[in-house]
Amino acid sequence: MKINGLFIETALTKFIKEELSKFNFKKGIFGLSGGLDSSVCACLAAKALMPKNVIGLIMPYGNLFSVDVEDAQEFAKELGIQTRIIDISPMVDAFYSRFPTEEKLLKGNKMARERMSILYDFSAREKALVLGTSNKTELLLGYGTIHGDIASAINPLGDLYKTQVRELAIHLGVPEKIRKKKASAGLWPGQTDEEELGISYETIDQILFKLIDERQSKEEVINSGFNKDDVEKIISYIKNSQFKRRLPVIPKLSERTIGHDFLYPYDWDR
Repeated sequence: MKINGLFIETALTKFIKEELSKFNFKKGIFGLSGGLDSSVCACLAAKALMPKNVIGLIMPYGNLFSVDVEDAQEFAKELGIQTRIIDISPMVDAFYSRFPTEEKLLKGNKMARERMSILYDFSAREKALVLGTSNKTELLLGYGTIHGDIASAINPLGDLYKTQVRELAIHLGVPEKIRKKKASAGLWPGQTDEEELGISYETIDQILFKLIDERQSKEEVINSGFNKDDVEKIISYIKNSQFKRRLPVIPKLSERTIGHDFLYPYDWDR
């Protein structure tokens, strides 16, 4: 699972540049949280597109994530990319003043979708393509909000496990205080990914690598020394989140149906 940082950097910066050019975009935009994944995305985008063409939207909920906001601003300044701070609390609070709830997950999902709604609005304003910041671990576990942080036009980090993103961050020179932060989706104060999942990312990634990349069976993974409950939990996450990783299913009624027979990529040669 170890990566070659220089190779990955070269491949992903080329990917960002080429994919944006196919859509006739010169700018990239994304949510900059002050965390690991968005900081790595910021580095790659700045290298691929030049800093002046990169926009990071910092979207806190009120003052709850002030330290992360400071870290995001500081790192953006170091990279030379554009930023804008947008407080999402007025929009989120307006909704929940009418439809109140005490469920933290509901509010967290609303925050994630509000951030993505703002990103796509500014995407149109700035003529910039939305870059995703979800890693392979999150996508496989379904650990993200559908139409929220999972949404994007292209996702440079989508084939890197969380621990591999950390490796790449070291290669790219992301500050240690960002690299060493406890991973959090920023859904509510004190929320951390590993506490919610109940398994460390190091263990999760090792299990996922065996299940996905090496195509080992559940029994093989367990027999290699991993906890049976952990393996079964991860498999259930993968199965139950499949709907988040695909386009809406369309029933086949015609000769050529999107997703069934019409499978051409966007850059197909007529």
